[in-house]
Amino acid sequence: MKPSNVLILPGWQGSGPEHWQSRWEHAHGYQRVEQHDWLRPLRGDWIARLEEVVLSCDEPAVLVAHSLGCIQVAAWAAHSHNTLHVKGALLVAPGDVEQSDIDPLLWSWSPIELRRLPFRSVLIGSRSDPWCDFERARAFAAAWGAQFIDYGKAGHINADAGLASWPEGHVLLDDLMKD
Repeated sequence: MKPSNVLILPGWQGSGPEHWQSRWEHAHGYQRVEQHDWLRPLRGDWIARLEEVVLSCDEPAVLVAHSLGCIQVAAWAAHSHNTLHVKGALLVAPGDVEQSDIDPLLWSWSPIELRRLPFRSVLIGSRSDPWCDFERARAFAAAWGAQFIDYGKAGHINADAGLASWPEGHVLLDDLMKD
């Protein structure tokens, strides 16, 4: 699989330079799906951009989503006719945009799509994620047909969790990239 067909889908506000997604992008040549507005994300805009990038890949893509990126994958898959162009998805620490205390800037992301994903997926959830209750993450995995991995108490599974380049996560990605 070509590195450019591994698509990095950051969450709200993007992934900073110390985030494992950014480290993987730079270390392996993966392609970040850039959004025109990381601070005021609109679901329709983000879905359209993902569709555009998936269709530009010359072979099936693997999606690497974090936080709002996980919700983006579910929304895109529920509406796209091009899901056959995706081989699999690594969904890490989904952000629950339906929480009552969520920022009003994320209004367009609710309701969360809860249809089964038409490609192989793995969802990694944390027992101490401030943006998604552990049982809610498990419910997302069940609804999406994703394999669920309990990652213990790892916060939002981001740079603040001290994961650096997160080699354990990359092993899971390698497995998704295999035929």
